Amino acid sequence: MTAHDLVLEGHGIRLTPAHPDDAAEAWALTDAPLWAGMTTPWPASVDAYAAHVERQRETPGMLAFTVRDAETSGIRGSTTFYDLTPAQSRVEIGTTWYGRAFQGGRTNPAAKMLLLEHAFEEWGLNRVALRCDARNERSARAIERLGATPEGRLRHHRIAGDGSIGDTLYFSILREEWPGVRAGLEARLTG
Repeated sequence: MTAHDLVLEGHGIRLTPAHPDDAAEAWALTDAPLWAGMTTPWPASVDAYAAHVERQRETPGMLAFTVRDAETSGIRGSTTFYDLTPAQSRVEIGTTWYGRAFQGGRTNPAAKMLLLEHAFEEWGLNRVALRCDARNERSARAIERLGATPEGRLRHHRIAGDGSIGDTLYFSILREEWPGVRAGLEARLTG
């Protein structure tokens, strides 16, 4: 599965298929500290970011998205479905980052609402997993605020982009938990 044509829109944002043409605008929102905790090194130039997006597009089981403002089409960040395994009825959501101006607001809950809604209601999956570097407390808190259930810690599971070895925290949402998670996200998005 390489390039895809899935577009998801709602709650003031639009998820469009990631494309190397997005690199200049997207890269300008990143920096090395923002990227910390990713398993890939920070793409230190527009060309490096474009190559990163191209690798995502070529990765089997990954659907990478550029997160945009629904009205202006301005880029806010990026997120992906990955490890999509339809035969096992599961997917992971991750490789997510947002420009600093879009952190802590409505962007992440809106993007997760669109992705989770698609995974459970369109694809009919049984499980959506999310994970983060255990050192990334901000991401761990954001995942828990979504309503995901902590599943545990995988020790020395990831090598970060800077070469350091870290643990991975795993979380999941099951199909039967989705209505409650959805209600919580709706409350956050309308509150």
